[in-house]
Amino acid sequence: MITAPASLTHTAAVARLGHALSDPTRAGILLALRENASYPADLADSLGVSRQVMSNHLACLRGCGLVESVPDGRRSRYQLADEHLAPALNELMRVVLIVEPDCCSGDGCTC
Repeated sequence: MITAPASLTHTAAVARLGHALSDPTRAGILLALRENASYPADLADSLGVSRQVMSNHLACLRGCGLVESVPDGRRSRYQLADEHLAPALNELMRVVLIVEPDCCSGDGCTC
């Protein structure tokens, strides 16, 4: 299969996704939103973080263009910003399973 060369736009988008996935809480949020939209309080509870921490991470993901807030009465729920993101995350999870589990864990890369 022949692929087109990456443009600066593509490179920036992949870098944003990489930044989002570099934090375990943000990665958990994206993975949680693959199937269904969710409220920040529910995400905070399921990921074991405070609501303030969740708010900060959701703001980061919104800024990266990866999630969006949808008004729901007096509350807002969050969902992935693009329909292509869930299948991409599913494929990425398949790739991660073949990576050395102890590589790049913690503060330094051991690769």
